[in-house]
Amino acid sequence: MSPHRARGRLSQALALLVLTAGPVVAQTPAAPLLDAAAIKRDVQILSSDAFFGRGPGEAGETATLDHLVGQFRAAGLQPGGDNGTWLQDVNLTRYDRTGAEVAIHVNGRPLPLALADDISVTSMHVGSNAIADAPLVFVGFGVDEPGLGYDQFAGIDLTGKVAVFLMNDPDYASETGPFNGRNRSPQGGLGAKKRAAFARGAVAVLQIHQFETASWPFQQIRNADPDPKFVRGPAPERGTDLSGSIRFEVASDLFARAGLDLPALALAARTPGFRAVEVPGATMSAAFTIAASPMLTHNVVAMQPGTTRADETVIYGAHWDAYGIGPAYPDGDTIRNGAVDNGIGTATLLEVARHYAAAPAPERTVLFIAYTSEEGGLLGAYEYALRPLRPLETTAAVLNLDPHLALPMTRSLELIGAGRTDLEADLARVADGQGLSIEAEHDPAAGWYGRSDHFAYAEQGVPVIYFRAGADLVEGGTEAGMARIATYNSHDYHQRSDAFDPAWDLVAAAQEGTVAYLLGREIADSGRWPGWNDGVAYKTLREASEDRRR
Repeated sequence: MSPHRARGRLSQALALLVLTAGPVVAQTPAAPLLDAAAIKRDVQILSSDAFFGRGPGEAGETATLDHLVGQFRAAGLQPGGDNGTWLQDVNLTRYDRTGAEVAIHVNGRPLPLALADDISVTSMHVGSNAIADAPLVFVGFGVDEPGLGYDQFAGIDLTGKVAVFLMNDPDYASETGPFNGRNRSPQGGLGAKKRAAFARGAVAVLQIHQFETASWPFQQIRNADPDPKFVRGPAPERGTDLSGSIRFEVASDLFARAGLDLPALALAARTPGFRAVEVPGATMSAAFTIAASPMLTHNVVAMQPGTTRADETVIYGAHWDAYGIGPAYPDGDTIRNGAVDNGIGTATLLEVARHYAAAPAPERTVLFIAYTSEEGGLLGAYEYALRPLRPLETTAAVLNLDPHLALPMTRSLELIGAGRTDLEADLARVADGQGLSIEAEHDPAAGWYGRSDHFAYAEQGVPVIYFRAGADLVEGGTEAGMARIATYNSHDYHQRSDAFDPAWDLVAAAQEGTVAYLLGREIADSGRWPGWNDGVAYKTLREASEDRRR
C-alpha cells in the first residue's frame, strides 16, 4: 500500500471516530474556564489602528511586542527567549519588487489584463527578472508522480516556456484517491510544482486560481501583490524563479481565445491519462526587479517553569502577525488589522498563559510562544523549530492556537488533520468533558494542516495538535455556523474587513482555549510522551530520538 493510501485510510478512520465521539443528542456545553471578556479586550487592543496591522518589521511590531511582553510579565510568567530575554531573534531576508510589467498575447493580440486585479507575478531571484514572448503550456495540476499513475509533464518540452497549472491536486474534490482524497497532498503545493517545471526547463510558472481549489478568493492575492516576500536567514542563490497567479475567469478567456476549453481540460486533468498540452499561439512576457535586504523580527517567548520534570517541555503557540500596511482601499484605509487572524489566537494564548500562572506550577516546563511572520510562510515557527531554545527531543507536544473565526458559544471543535497522533483521542475525551463534540475538518482540500505554525514542529517529529472552534453553534446549529464560516472565508479572510466587531462575545474562543489549557495541562503534569500513529511519516523521525526520553 502506498503511504498516500495509508494516510488516506487512517484519516478516514479517524474522521469516523471523531464524528462519533460526541454524544448523539445535542448537549449543553460547559461554561469555559477562560475569560471570553479578557480575550475580547486583548483582541480589541491588538487589532486597533495603533498596532498598524502587526506587520513584521513594520511600525506595529514594537507596539505588539511591548503589549505581549507586558501581559506575560503582568501574569507572573518568566522570560523564555534568547539570553534570558522575552524575545527570540528571527533574521529574515526581505524581497521587494519594483517596476512590474506583465502581458499575455494570443495570436499576437493582447489579452485584457491588469496587474494585481487579474494576475500577480513575483520571484526570489535578486536583480532583473524577465521573460519575453514565452509560449504557454498547460500541465494540468502539475503533478509528477508516475508511480501513482500521474505524469502530467510527460511528452512535453518545457524549455523556454511557461508551465500553467491548476492549484491543489487531482483529488481535491474526491473523498478517496491516490493523493489522499480531499486532504491536500504535498504534491498539491506550489513548491513541488515549481521544482518539477523548472527542472524541465520552464522559465516561469503560472498558477490558475480558483476559490474551489484554493479556499480563498483572488482578492487576497490582489491585496498582497505589492507586498514584500520573506525567507529565513540570508538570501539564497536562486536562478529561474519567476512565478505568478492568474484568475480562473481570465485564464478561461485566455484558453478560449486559443481554441481551448479550460473547464473541460481541468476536469480531464483529474484523470491519470491526462498529458500536458500547448496553449496555441499564447505567449507571456514579464519584467520586474527584485531587491533583497536583511530584516530582524522577533518571536515572543514566555515560560512557566516546571517542577519535577522541568527539563521537559510543552509548547503553546499562536502567531502575532497580520498583514500590516497595504494598498489603500477606496476609503483611504491602509491598515489590515487582523482581528480574527490572528488577533483572537494571540489573545487566547495570553489567557491560557494567565491560567497557568495562576495555578500550581506544572511538572513540565510550559512555553508560550507568539510567533512572527506566520503569514510569510510560518517563518517564526520554523525559527524556533530549527533553532529551539529547549530540546525538541524532550518537547512532549505542541498545541496551536489559530482559530480562524469569531464565533459565539459552540457545541463542537473542528480537528485539523485527523489521523496523525494519539493526542486526538485525548482531545475528544477532554472536549467531551466540556460538553463539546469533535467534528471532522470542514475543508480538508484547503490544506490547513500545512498552513499553520504547528507544521514546522511536525516536520521535526514533535507531536502536534491543531483544533479550533467548530460550526455547531448553540444558537442556530451547524447551518448558522457554516454560513458564518463561508462569509468569513469569501469576504474577510486576509482582507481589510478582518476588523474588530464590538458585538463579538468570543465565547467560542474561550471554549477552544479552555480545552487547549486542560489538554496541555494533562501533558504537562504527566510523564507520558504523546506519539504519532502508524503510517505517519513523522513517527520514524520521532522514534530516532527515543533514547532522549527514557
